[in-house]
Amino acid sequence: MPRTIWSGAISFGLVTVPIHVVSATEDHSVRFHQVHLEDMGRVRNRKICELEDREVSQAEIGKGYQLTKDRIIPVTDEELREIPLPTAKAIEIHAFVPLDSIDPIKIGGGYYLQPDGQVAAKPYTLLRKALERSSKVAVAKYAWSGRERLGLLRVREDAIVLHSMRWPDEIRSPDDLAPAAADVSDSEVDEAVALIESLTRDELEGDDLRDTYTEAVEELIEAKREHREPPAVAEPAQERAQIVDLMAALQESVAKAREARGEDATVHEMSKKKTVKKAPAKKTASKKTTAKKATAKKATGRKSRSA
Repeated sequence: MPRTIWSGAISFGLVTVPIHVVSATEDHSVRFHQVHLEDMGRVRNRKICELEDREVSQAEIGKGYQLTKDRIIPVTDEELREIPLPTAKAIEIHAFVPLDSIDPIKIGGGYYLQPDGQVAAKPYTLLRKALERSSKVAVAKYAWSGRERLGLLRVREDAIVLHSMRWPDEIRSPDDLAPAAADVSDSEVDEAVALIESLTRDELEGDDLRDTYTEAVEELIEAKREHREPPAVAEPAQERAQIVDLMAALQESVAKAREARGEDATVHEMSKKKTVKKAPAKKTASKKTTAKKATAKKATGRKSRSA
């Protein structure tokens, strides 16, 4: 069972739900230490006071706000704890909204909210069932680690999940990142939609959705521990020539996706649309070829007369 990160209560209206907050996710990444390569000694980060040029203990370290280049304002943990913050021990719900009304870029990591004892069982279940029936999520404010935060509460199976959220002013505008205007035909959009449909799945499960890099690192470490050669890495597939035609790339992608799912890889309706629209382009190309041949013949005739 994961350890409790924070204890408090959910508060909405006059209802209070005592809860414990536990992590809803796990990090399975392989972690490394910094070492001295010559003798494998650990290399650690030492905390040095830049004025006294000496290592200081954790008891000597506090918080300070850089007011100017030469002035730092000290702030103690006790002063921060005494700030009158109503969300210090409560997750206060301020509104209920449809989930699709919240931009996913605002949503962060998730935590399970565990009811704190039998007294919390009924109000916890009440809130969970009300969220389910309303098809809404709750937007709340809470305080962790010396700052007030924005959060989102939703239901996952029989548990209530708290997601951290960004404040509106923490989201940067993408206006300066927008690409220049580009002409995209309806048939290209149709083909892209067909590709989306061919890659659509009911749930995010499957052998392809696993951390193969971490698996490879673990295999490497195990091989080195046993003093043997690590597993051979398969040669990457030879890179194909770049497909310049966007429509051709889309059609090939749709065919491959359907083939991988055991479906008919033939793209029927889209191919017909494409053929009708591309026919004039082929005629133009043949005209250009004829014109080039005629020009070449004229040039040959001029060379013969000059000879």
